[in-house]
Amino acid sequence: MNFSLTQFQAAIVDLDGTMIDTLGDFEVALNRCLADLDLPPVTRVLVERTVGKGSEHLIRSVLAHQLALPEVKEQVRLCASRGVDDLYDAAWLRYQHHYFLINGEFADVYPGVIDGLQQLRDAGLQLACLTNKPLSFAKPLLQTKGLDHFFTHVYGGDSFERKKPDPLPLLKTCEALGVKPAQALMVGDSSNDAQAARAAGCPVVLVRYGYNHGEPVDGVDADAHVDSLVDIPRALSKAA
Repeated sequence: MNFSLTQFQAAIVDLDGTMIDTLGDFEVALNRCLADLDLPPVTRVLVERTVGKGSEHLIRSVLAHQLALPEVKEQVRLCASRGVDDLYDAAWLRYQHHYFLINGEFADVYPGVIDGLQQLRDAGLQLACLTNKPLSFAKPLLQTKGLDHFFTHVYGGDSFERKKPDPLPLLKTCEALGVKPAQALMVGDSSNDAQAARAAGCPVVLVRYGYNHGEPVDGVDADAHVDSLVDIPRALSKAA
């Protein structure tokens, strides 16, 4: 079927990789955290592959990868308390500390985002931001980048019992907006967003420039794929 913005009452928009390129923030905060733990720095490629499922998953994945590096394996063998579980609590505290200090400093709003959000709002849609990022990181980032005024609701990965790709966050967001899932358009950049939207019953549009765990997003089931948020109306009208 073809879609039109007029059939929607709301849009639920992801944050990292959809509105803001935050890889720089992740990379800096993680590497400062790893330095505190006497572990080697992470590569930007690994960060891109592991973001999107919440900070807990990101930290555990990075720790597992770094501890498995050849130059670290001998240290791990000699010290039994250098496993992921042993280091996680300290890593989480150091990561939070560093991320709060640099939140938004190494991040940029993607081209077309401001115009695209204004376009959605001008079409009469309520806007909510739904991210797997902790809420205490998400709200200040939106404010720092001048995007907070677009959204009536902002929810993070710790706002509900489960995170995307579980449909619960979308269903709860629709409930808060007072709309049915079919009336809410999900806008994201990854399979997490698409899977959550499909399970919740929300139509979904994915941007091509995001992260998607390092995989091309065009292969992910969605109602449309776009190069910019401003392309959403036209892409929906062509969706079959």
